[in-house]
Amino acid sequence: MPLIVAAAQTISVAGDMPANIVQHLRFMREAAAHGVQVLLFPELSLTGYELATADELAIDADDARLAPMRDLARETGMRAVVGAPLRTENGKVAIAALVLQDDGGISVYCKQHLHASEEKAFVAGLGGAPVQVGDDQIALAVCADATHASHAAQAASGNPAVYAAGSVISVGSYPTESAQLAGYAATHGMAVLLANHGGPTGGWPCAGCSAVWAPGGEQLAAAPGVGEFLVIATRQGRDWSGAVITLQA
Repeated sequence: MPLIVAAAQTISVAGDMPANIVQHLRFMREAAAHGVQVLLFPELSLTGYELATADELAIDADDARLAPMRDLARETGMRAVVGAPLRTENGKVAIAALVLQDDGGISVYCKQHLHASEEKAFVAGLGGAPVQVGDDQIALAVCADATHASHAAQAASGNPAVYAAGSVISVGSYPTESAQLAGYAATHGMAVLLANHGGPTGGWPCAGCSAVWAPGGEQLAAAPGVGEFLVIATRQGRDWSGAVITLQA
């Protein structure tokens, strides 16, 4: 069986989780039509990168509003990795990647490395388990995690098929950070998947250009810039290929 993973390049509506959930469902349906097994969304995709209102936007992992996405993940056999501010057990807020599993369950990855500007709104997390697809693992990262070479090296020690980063990357930062991600693919022999925002969020002019690199560092596919796109990577045997799908409103 092939392994098919994808990055959802979405444009979040600031603070409007219901609107963003509708958008996420649209991406999930499109991805399912292409056989995607793991769909990765950008950092804080369900709310936008809204630091000033993170506390009031924070959700619990079992928030009832996630039910339509959890149901669709189960119905399609897909795992969807969505970004949200998560209320922790001690009442603080972490930047989370919520993994909506193909059996209807949910698991959590919490961002380990925070930017200085994030430290007033969030607490650093402890990461989380990779996403399992058959015998393959997809290791997760959230934005600044992937700027730390030690994070990618630690993930690579588990021999994942894919290192998947949901991010907020600005136009100015994209050349450096994308080169770093390509470097991880080359150094560690794992595919690397990037889901970036397709439009401005939290005051940042995001670059879009979500992408995937094959083990060895070759770029397989990339969104052409900003906008809504699905970037798909397929491994058949040992061979990887990529494709970009434009989502229609």
